[in-house]
Amino acid sequence: MNDARHFLVVSHTGRRSALEATGEVCTQLIAAGAVPVIASEQWDDVHAHLPELNGGVVRFEDVDPGRIELVIVLGGDGTILRAAEIVREVPVALLGVNLGHIGFLAESERDDLGYTIARALARDYVVEERMTISVRAKVGAEVVYESWALNEATVEKAERERMLEVVIEVDRRPLSSFGCDGVVMSTPTGSTAYSFSGGGPIVWPSVDALLLVPLSAHALFARPLVVGPESSLAVEVLERTETSAVIWCDGRRSFDLPPGARVIVRKSDVPVRLARLHEAPFTDRLVNKFQLPVTGWKGPVGRD
Repeated sequence: MNDARHFLVVSHTGRRSALEATGEVCTQLIAAGAVPVIASEQWDDVHAHLPELNGGVVRFEDVDPGRIELVIVLGGDGTILRAAEIVREVPVALLGVNLGHIGFLAESERDDLGYTIARALARDYVVEERMTISVRAKVGAEVVYESWALNEATVEKAERERMLEVVIEVDRRPLSSFGCDGVVMSTPTGSTAYSFSGGGPIVWPSVDALLLVPLSAHALFARPLVVGPESSLAVEVLERTETSAVIWCDGRRSFDLPPGARVIVRKSDVPVRLARLHEAPFTDRLVNKFQLPVTGWKGPVGRD
């Protein structure tokens, strides 16, 4: 057991399809002499619904995190984000199998599950690093909240009927103030998530950049912004705001902000690592995931 390879399996155990996939993955890993590792929050579900695995799997808290070779994620993008939280302090890659809808971060689909695990066992994949952001909220000089995000940090109004009054800032200098529903500060990875629905540009993952996208802003100058990786972005909730605000990181972790709070976003030094089985261009991923129409395209003839 001490020399065995360890794979963390993270799934959306609230769905029967995810539990069935978890059973298949763990069975294949055990048959190959590997050890499936289950996160504590999913341990009871796995043991209750997959009794045949009892004794063959171990709890994440009982394993040295440094021994985890790969994280196999079964679910949609939300499950991948949760897996990234679990191993935030461990330099290990995530291999996503889409059991959700779009599954933009996932690498393969449910029908390819056996093939995917075989590739993982053969170490037949490449690792791609995705930029993340560090998030800090301050009230005056006091830091009241710190977190991180793979997709985005969003400052939003907490009450539907009132508007949030903010000042946006780039590199510690004010740029514009306006009323809005919120402001999204995003990575290139997050440019296809909340930022995209707010009208922001799609940015290729290979580009080092930070995005800022106002949501339903009442202002002449409230366009999406793209800045370099060394820049900082900030949103200050003005004292005159008549509603409370909340900050969300990846739509998963939240913190209530009082008027006068300031949220600062910078590039983090800690990336998220994604395991890739296919070296397909990002353009192809966009077309496939969003089912974009490309009928009639003949392609380049000769050299462009």
